[in-house]
Amino acid sequence: MNLRRAFRVNPGDCLAFSGAGGKTTAISLLARQLDPPVLVTTTTHLAIDQFSLADQVFRIGETTDIEELLFDLPAEVNLLVGEETEDQRVIGLGEKKLQEVYKFSKHRGISLLIEADGSRLRSLKAPADHEPVIPSFVDSVVVVSGLSALGKPLIEDWVHRADRFAQLAGLGLGEPISTEAIVRVLRNPSGGLKDIPQGARRLCLLNQADNPQLQAQGNRIARSLIPEYAAAIVSSLTLESRGTVRTGREYKQNGSIETGEIFAVHEPVAGIILAAGGSERMRRSKQLLPWHGEPLVRHATRTALSAGLDQVIVVVGALGEEVKDALVDLDVGIQDNPDWKLGQSTSVRAGLSALPPGTGAVLFLLADQPNIPVTLIQALIEKHAETLAPIIAPLIDDQRGNPVLFDRQTFKDLSSIQGDSGGRQLYSQYPVTWVEWHDGAVLHDIDTDEDYQRLLAEDS
Repeated sequence: MNLRRAFRVNPGDCLAFSGAGGKTTAISLLARQLDPPVLVTTTTHLAIDQFSLADQVFRIGETTDIEELLFDLPAEVNLLVGEETEDQRVIGLGEKKLQEVYKFSKHRGISLLIEADGSRLRSLKAPADHEPVIPSFVDSVVVVSGLSALGKPLIEDWVHRADRFAQLAGLGLGEPISTEAIVRVLRNPSGGLKDIPQGARRLCLLNQADNPQLQAQGNRIARSLIPEYAAAIVSSLTLESRGTVRTGREYKQNGSIETGEIFAVHEPVAGIILAAGGSERMRRSKQLLPWHGEPLVRHATRTALSAGLDQVIVVVGALGEEVKDALVDLDVGIQDNPDWKLGQSTSVRAGLSALPPGTGAVLFLLADQPNIPVTLIQALIEKHAETLAPIIAPLIDDQRGNPVLFDRQTFKDLSSIQGDSGGRQLYSQYPVTWVEWHDGAVLHDIDTDEDYQRLLAEDS
């Protein structure tokens, strides 16, 4: 998986980057994964030695005609900067010129990446009063945080503006930097969330996860950032510049070595429990059959909640009021499906309609499969974080099983299915990623009274 996939970038999107611990590297890597040409610029100062991260560098003056300058834009990574200062840096584009660049990029369908603050090469930072400078038109904001500072003393060697960071984190200067401290800063409106425009998608890049311990700590931080952030990505990105050659008004890159690994993408994952059917074959409601002293639907719902799903929605239809009563004290959403007689696809569509915006994936569970363990649900969620695969399902002794997880890229097609079957209609449209599971009990479901009596006997 690359950054383009992890950030779910669409052609022509505009992203701003803030924070510390790999902003420039992330911008450069992402720029080369997007369809060229790509525009990169800054709202702050930029060192001239960073020009090598682009193929071409264009200087934008107050009187520069953006349309004329970029009319024959090369199909490369193009860096747009302002005037050069005496200290070998260039200033960023002003608001007026940035608006012109944005209009140009939108008209042409060109992606625009913006560096919105500086960090003096530290792993962490706290923003000053005047930063980050994030334009209101951006589609997404990526807040970068370097994990190499974990366990290190909270001093300027590791943290830009250490005193501000200490206040936001609730730590004293010199104290060890903990995962909890980073979470507090990233979730603070004066910290990681500072000046992010309303409506912009908020992403967090937890970079410098260069060993298994930091990867594990990064995953813990990431899970704590949802839902304040639409996604939290754990990564280890590197970039080595090979130098720059000046060619008149432009700079031409000699090349760079860019590598990066994405370990996990944590997004909100919802669970939808399909409990609307009329149980015609049993002639009584399966959802309300006793199991371990509670109705089957309640057992399935508590399993989903215990697995750590960000939201659980129960779709009800037949005997809807009785099912609701069985769940009255649980923190779940209830979605009525008045069309339940038309088949399971109607419950799938009803559940999808209840999902909150920004849901990264959904996992469908059936109320009549009581042997689904929490660990299987968590395994599917973890596989999605590692791959963002479109469909993830368990495989038990070469048999496909439930529950099944669907990535958001499938939601449009899921919303169009028809008939008395569910998401498996999409197995022929998307590749399925299988999770090997070695407990055949998860395959058992209840269709008849004989099935129910057999499961009760096996469970006793």
